[in-house]
Order: sequence, then C-alpha cells, then structure tokens
Amino acid sequence: MRLTYTADLWWKNAVVYCLDVETYKDGNGDGIGDFRGLTQQIDHLDRLGVTCIWLMPFFPSPSRDDGYDISDFYSVDPRLGTLGDFVEFMRTARDRGMRVIADLVVNHTSDEHPWFKESRSSRDSPKRDWYVWKDEPEPDDPKAIVFPDKEDSLWELDEKTGQYYYHSFYRFQPDLNTANPEVRDEIARILGFWMELGLSGFRVDAVPFLIEGIGGDPHEFLADLRAFMNRRDGTSILLGEVNLPYPELMRYFGDGNGDEVTLCFDFVAMQRFHLSMARQNARSLADTLRERPEPPDDAQWAMFMRNHDELTLDKLTDAERQEVFDAFGPDKEMQLYDRGLRRRLPPMLDGDQRRLKLAYSVLFSLPGTPVLFYGEEIGLGENLEAEGRMAVRIPMQWSSGGGFSPDPKTRVLPPSGRFGPREVNVEDQRRDPDSLLKWVTLLIERYRESPELAWGDYDVLDAGDDAVLALRADAEGGTVVTVHNFADRQVDVELTLDGLGHCDLLVDLLVDGTLDLPDDGRVRFSLEPYGTRWFRASVPEAAPEETSAKSS
Repeated sequence: MRLTYTADLWWKNAVVYCLDVETYKDGNGDGIGDFRGLTQQIDHLDRLGVTCIWLMPFFPSPSRDDGYDISDFYSVDPRLGTLGDFVEFMRTARDRGMRVIADLVVNHTSDEHPWFKESRSSRDSPKRDWYVWKDEPEPDDPKAIVFPDKEDSLWELDEKTGQYYYHSFYRFQPDLNTANPEVRDEIARILGFWMELGLSGFRVDAVPFLIEGIGGDPHEFLADLRAFMNRRDGTSILLGEVNLPYPELMRYFGDGNGDEVTLCFDFVAMQRFHLSMARQNARSLADTLRERPEPPDDAQWAMFMRNHDELTLDKLTDAERQEVFDAFGPDKEMQLYDRGLRRRLPPMLDGDQRRLKLAYSVLFSLPGTPVLFYGEEIGLGENLEAEGRMAVRIPMQWSSGGGFSPDPKTRVLPPSGRFGPREVNVEDQRRDPDSLLKWVTLLIERYRESPELAWGDYDVLDAGDDAVLALRADAEGGTVVTVHNFADRQVDVELTLDGLGHCDLLVDLLVDGTLDLPDDGRVRFSLEPYGTRWFRASVPEAAPEETSAKSS
C-alpha cells in the first residue's frame, strides 16, 4: 500500500477517539475538565495509537443539553478554558501527529443565543427568518419527537410575537432555518473559523434533521459545505451521524459521488453486533455485512461499539430489541426511550474480559474506520444514578484515586464498586500486560500495520459454525483474515482460502504462531470460547545461506 494514498485519505485508516473536554481531565482544580487538563494527558492518546481526536461541544452554552445547546459558535466555554488554551491543545496534538475534529451542531442553537433573541424580538426582526416560525403549529408526528420523556410537540409558542417556533429536539433548542442563504453563509464562516485554528473536519450532529424537519432537502447544503471545506483544506472531512436504513443513508455520501459526508456511522451494523453478542451467534452481524452497500471510493463507514448518546437499538425489531434488553439491560433504569440502553459495554458484559477483548477485536477488524468513545480502552463503566444519557458521560479514571480532579464535587460522579477507579484506571492497566488497555493498544498497532483492513475488498467467509464471524480483506496482493468466536464454547473452524498465490502460511498477528495453508486452501483450527485470531497470508522466509557456502 503506497503511503501517499494513506496520507491523502488519512481518515480511511484513522483511529478516532471521541472525548468530552468537561469529563476528561481537570487542569485547574475546579472540578470541571478543561483544555489544559486534556493537553496534559495527550501522551496517553499518543501511546494508545489514536490518530484523530473528536471533541464533543466545547462552545459557550447554558448546558441544559450537555453543551449541545450552543450560545456562541465562535468561542470556548469559559469553564473549559480560553481560545488560547484551545490553540495550545491543537499545537500539542499536531506535535504528536494527531488530527482534531469537533462537533458541528448547526441544526439548532440555544434559545439564549443572540441570534434567537433577536429573531424572537419582533416579527420584523432581520433574523426572524434565521429560525422557523409558523402562525399555527403543523401536526406532530409522535415518532419524530426525539425525547418523548421531555417533549410532547415539535412546536413551541412564543407569547411575545404570537407565533410558534420549530424545535426538533428540546424546546430550548430552536431549529435554525438552514434553507436561508444567510444562515448557510454563517455556518460556512463557522467552519472556516475553526479550520483556520487547525481543525481537520467536523462530526455533523443529527444530519437528517438539518433541513428535513421543515420539509427541505439537506443534500445540496451538505455538498456546498463539503465543497467549501475542500477549497480551504482538501484533506478535511465531515463525519455524519446518519441513523437511517442503508438505502436512505447512502444518499448522504452523495449519491455515489462521495461529495457530501466523508464518513457515515454504521448504526445498522452496530445494532446487529449487539444482537449477535446477546445471542452468542455471529450470524446477524455477518448477514448485515454481506448485504451492506459499498460507500463511494472517497468515502468510508465509521464503525463503533457505542457513542455518547444512548446505545440505540431502533433498527431492530421489537422482539430483537427485547433480546438485547434481556441480555444487557433488563432493568428499566438501564433503558432509555424504549429504544436503547444508557449503559457502557463493560457493565453490559458483567466485566468479562474475554468478551470485552472479543468486542474490540471485532471493532478493529470490521470494514470501516474505528471510533472509540473515551474510556473504552480501559473498560470504563457507567453511573446509572445520573439522568438519562449522562449515565455514560462520567469522569475519566486515571488512577486508583480517580485522578480526574482534586475537587470531589464533579458534575457526574464515577461509578463505585467493581467499575470504580480503584478497579478500573489507566495507571494500573498501563503496568498490567494482560489489561484491556494493553489489548486495545495492540489491536490499534496491528490495525495500523494492516492497510488491508481499511482499504481492502471484504468477504464474509463461511466458517462452518454460526457462532463464528470470519472476514477476509484483500488489497494490493496482501490478505488479512480475522476470525471471532461469539460463543461461550470451543468451536472448530474451517475456512477455504483461495487465490493466495504462493502463500502457504497464515501468520498470527495477535499472538506468536503460524498455521500451514494447504494447497487446497482449506484451513482447520479450534477457537476457545470468545476467542479471536488475526492472520496474514504469507510465504516462508528463505533460510539464510551458510557463511561457509558463501565463501566457497
């Protein structure tokens, strides 16, 4: 694989790490994470092998929606630092070879944003059309209400002007009218501002809500944004949160042209992964991967185990969703909106290290760019006493004492017991060769050494047992095969690998060892419960000639 390819399209084999500045590391002792604290921990991400940091919202905000209700798109929340602190963080990340992207939340603002204050001041306000106003609310579709536990309508009456404004999410987050050319121009200026400060792109929040909620079409808008970014920096990206079935989702790549969203999260495969884990049977995920359409050449899937929201299971049937609930979140307090779980993976799997290591091995072997949510590398837990989705947005655990802040009065407390800081922290796992941190670090190293996994043509192989997920990736004469046992039993695997030329060995990439590859390409081996193997097809190294033979 030519390195010029991987440099130009850096995001195809990136390792993306999502974090919330507020919960990552407190640098000034006030109980709130900040950019100074994050910068001091940048070497943890460097050692881990992260190549791209994704920052959750860090802009000024009333924080009624954990920072997604933004009141100023051109600054840093004073609690988290200053623009100077941000620039120092960016410089340090660049020094370590890491790119940075940030959340782009432009489907709405806070109702405290100056734009909205001016918009609601009068029906004749110059910014009236920056938001969506109606004399009478349109009929609500109950399925379109994102937070049914908090909202019962998409329209809110503004008593001063006697009109209703539209809000896809909470009533304190009025939707921007992105069909308005002035709004579009302003959004482009926002992107340009942060790109000048070093950002390599943006994760676009709730992409289908950009215009569709008011009857428009977001595709022209996305194409315009992507074109603007390419003019400023041809290597910049848009990472899209598009939770739709594949046929609808593919349009957000740009109808085959790859000129809209650069990467799309694969919510369908993610949900099928959790169903396969619940069933201890890989077939659901395998069938999904076989049926999944290919993105355009200059686009990519983004793969993840979970993100900062609820672990949504909305693409499963009611019966399938209940299977996952029964396995990983049987209590109502563990569930959210009747469609997902407000849990992290380690407590869902009851701390079983075998299954955790299996899960992250699967993540880094799936066709697409892997995205980690902060703390996944150490098995961070959750705090179900926190409200809603805040259960998983807990402070990072750096040491047995916590290490997040000297001030114990943090907004969300860490879990106690087996997932508390005494049992789960970076410091201890860095010294433990069998820790999850060491395993994830190894997976990232092998993933980065195996360009076939990011760039190759994929095949889902028949392994002779539905408990096994076997994938083959081929690129420019190289072949990598990954095999995972989802079951709590030993399985016998049989693979047929043809078209490998002179290769007659499979070299294990995760542990020392090889397997012979017979002439007929039929390989047989056993996998322990929840076992995983990564193989590279290879030829034996030629034995060195004896010195005496050379001299004679």
